[in-house]
Amino acid sequence: MELELRQQFGTSTGVVVIPVAKQGDFKDILSFVASITGISEALITEDFKGELKETAHFFFQDANRTNRLILLGLGENPGFKEFVLAFRNLFFRNGEKLSKGITLDLQQSTTGAPYQLLEAAVNGMVLGPYDAGKFKTEKNGKKSIDWEAFTLEVIIAGTRPDSLGGEENELKQAVRKSRIIAEAQWQMMDLVNAPANKKPPQHLAAWAIESGKKYGYEVKVYELKALEKMGMEALLAVNRGSEHPPVLIVMEYKPKAGSAKKIGLVGKGVTFDTGGLSLKPSGNMHHMKSDMGGAAAVLGTMEAAARLKLPVHLIGVVPSTENSVDANSTKPGDVIGSYSGKTIEVIDTDAEGRLILADALNYTVKNYQPDYLLDLATLTGSCIRTLGTQAGGLFSNNDALAKTLLDIGMQTGERLWQLPIWEDYFQEMKSDVADIKNLSSTPAAGAITAAKFLEYFTEKHTAWAHMDIAGVAFGSSEFTSQKSATGFGIRLLVEFLEKV
Repeated sequence: MELELRQQFGTSTGVVVIPVAKQGDFKDILSFVASITGISEALITEDFKGELKETAHFFFQDANRTNRLILLGLGENPGFKEFVLAFRNLFFRNGEKLSKGITLDLQQSTTGAPYQLLEAAVNGMVLGPYDAGKFKTEKNGKKSIDWEAFTLEVIIAGTRPDSLGGEENELKQAVRKSRIIAEAQWQMMDLVNAPANKKPPQHLAAWAIESGKKYGYEVKVYELKALEKMGMEALLAVNRGSEHPPVLIVMEYKPKAGSAKKIGLVGKGVTFDTGGLSLKPSGNMHHMKSDMGGAAAVLGTMEAAARLKLPVHLIGVVPSTENSVDANSTKPGDVIGSYSGKTIEVIDTDAEGRLILADALNYTVKNYQPDYLLDLATLTGSCIRTLGTQAGGLFSNNDALAKTLLDIGMQTGERLWQLPIWEDYFQEMKSDVADIKNLSSTPAAGAITAAKFLEYFTEKHTAWAHMDIAGVAFGSSEFTSQKSATGFGIRLLVEFLEKV
């Protein structure tokens, strides 16, 4: 995807897209379109209201040829999220018509900074043709877009291409960055959408190994015997009912030069969750292929960070297993060990994600001593009941870290909302027969008490944050007929890594 800049309105691609918000310069943009197309402003106003994802198609003459002009609605007060959604919808529905290139006119709008709008537009464009039907024998007939041959022409207000200097480079970097993030999201959406029989834990490990070789970061995979020797007893306990042995995927990316902050990322990688002997209801169990959304966020971020050559020392740790049912399955009431040496009373085998994260968090702290420790997991139904599908839950013992993540979440559209982790909640996790139990004594504050359980295994790390993404990693979408992956977390984490 090559970026070309224009000094004034026009197009070499034959298609001009003008994103339009409902407020501000809405009327001025419609007046401009009327002047270009020769259609009355009143008629255009009747045809186009600027609602989010709304489109209106017109034609105009330029350079002795007929060109297409598309008004793309952004709704009221649009942010990054709305920009992405509008462009994804546009390319989802019109990808073949736009497959060779577009001219993006940003000079008509004052909605935001050009490089941010460009990032959002490219992210939506690349994700637009995504097809969840990877395992269908009959495809939908849509042609994929060759992004290497795609021309993206941009018209920017008040500047000449030959005088942009550093700004031109900033715009080109925005295109490259957003495409890399979108490609990582695409791969992780494929991974989350895949059924469990197509992605046992070893498949996640193989993906990481291949990505590491391709983009220059180290990957170690610890398998059953190594995990037994290491004392990963909580991960092993969850795995006891599965025919597929567990793995611990440890990835490390180092910048080529200079000192850098060390960031530890941990992602829950349960490739299918039956609930174990505390069996889930059958109605929605098929969605439990998505219970590795946290792992997907970490895997995708590792690849994106390596491709972008971010100046951070990044460690990604993914404990991966199925939570299945077998005669050997861990039973409610069992007491198990953990990598930390602490014992855990298993009250509910469906509270398995926190068990494998306990081992992985403790491993990361003890072996890497990161400056920041972040974990992501599709962890609790409680978080979905609290926040719905509009935000992930954020839990942190560090106010500055929490504020940074909250601000980035609002900026990127991958929103978080902070919930308390006061010490009072830990009282509900005390066990009479072990050091801690894996489920609260009361049927309330489930997402919070889950976070308190995880905190217990962080060795009192002073800059830790837990993100419960159960409601935002997988859900209903206009792009699929069933619930599907969103790619949540990758852009959020990449922006965080750029800021620390």
